[in-house]
Amino acid sequence: MIYYISDLHFGHENVIQMDQRPFSDVDEMDRALIEQWNARVCNDDDVYVIGDFCYRSKYPADWYLQQLKGRIHLVIANHDSRILKNPVALGYFETIQQIASIDDDGRWIIMCHYPMIEWPGSRRHSYHIYGHIHNRINQTHYIMSTRDRAYNAGCMLHGFAPVTLQEEMGF
Repeated sequence: MIYYISDLHFGHENVIQMDQRPFSDVDEMDRALIEQWNARVCNDDDVYVIGDFCYRSKYPADWYLQQLKGRIHLVIANHDSRILKNPVALGYFETIQQIASIDDDGRWIIMCHYPMIEWPGSRRHSYHIYGHIHNRINQTHYIMSTRDRAYNAGCMLHGFAPVTLQEEMGF
């Protein structure tokens, strides 16, 4: 199975208020994110983290990664610079890319943390999965909502758990 998720922000206290996440503190949020992930993902599944894995955490990224099931792939985002400097954390990722392209059950998927109005194959039935805008209803949200086959993988939009393409797209 292939799963997608973005903007986990493990360890980031301020994201609780920013996203209106239903957690009393960062420890509760981190526990819930790990539990939700592991309840869905098996060790032989692929999980694409479309950026912002952890930020301002008291723990290094590898502390979280060692607790998560699956083969984890990172699509780099604006808050992933500490991960890129952590050789132990880097060892947990199967791939690390700025933009990733995969086949998911015969569907061409283009992943980038940042929403793109045009992406490779956007006029030829490819799909774009992104993050970055969290659950904000802003100009970017409105523009992206007009794009067929573009989906926000923000964890706060999907019960704080990785989702499959079928769940994301509703088919």
